[in-house]
Amino acid sequence: MPATILVVDDEVAIRRLLRNTLEQAGHRVIEARDGRDALAHAAAEHPDAVLLDLGLPDRDGLSLIPLLRGPARVVLVVSARDATEEKVAALDLGADDYVTKPFDSEELLARLRVALRHRRAAEAAPSVVRTGDLAIDLDRRVVTRGGEEQHLTRKEYDVLAVLARHPGRVVTHDKIIDAAWGGDEDPRIDYLRIVVRNLRQKLEAPQPVGSIIANELGVGYRLRVEG
Repeated sequence: MPATILVVDDEVAIRRLLRNTLEQAGHRVIEARDGRDALAHAAAEHPDAVLLDLGLPDRDGLSLIPLLRGPARVVLVVSARDATEEKVAALDLGADDYVTKPFDSEELLARLRVALRHRRAAEAAPSVVRTGDLAIDLDRRVVTRGGEEQHLTRKEYDVLAVLARHPGRVVTHDKIIDAAWGGDEDPRIDYLRIVVRNLRQKLEAPQPVGSIIANELGVGYRLRVEG
């Protein structure tokens, strides 16, 4: 579905490349070269998504994420910064995804499609999330695969439910731990890895490991869905 996309980047060549890529996919494109322009265009044009560089001339792009995101707006970071802590910071601030420069145009479009689709679907608050033959009923707390109910521990379900509420998006380790363990316990990331390993064994076999729950090294996990 065509969308209005705000591209925020101080490099003319990158803005031109993104404009061409997005317009060929049928989207309407607005350009901003710095944070001030980005906020002005977001307020006036109400874009469906923002492709945001972090290295802007007037402010750090990280500070813009909470200001640009919204219930019906996707923020996709497109940045040359590839440090794990930068990715974690962007995602924790509310970015829907993070693409590192130089990027593959088709991959970027696929990430954007997934983010837009699931942000729109979230507005309707679907109670059942599906990926392949796996169905996660968030209202009934029931997980089925191929129509057969899967028996998960409480912690396994809680971790899976966090990912299912953000399908196709990276959820950071800290966010998963906060949601699944709450403030009553102080789990280490090792515990989370054990729970994810158990989920993969129960839900993915005989599919390849990582086919449903993808590991974003050092950042978090993603429930894979079709783009």
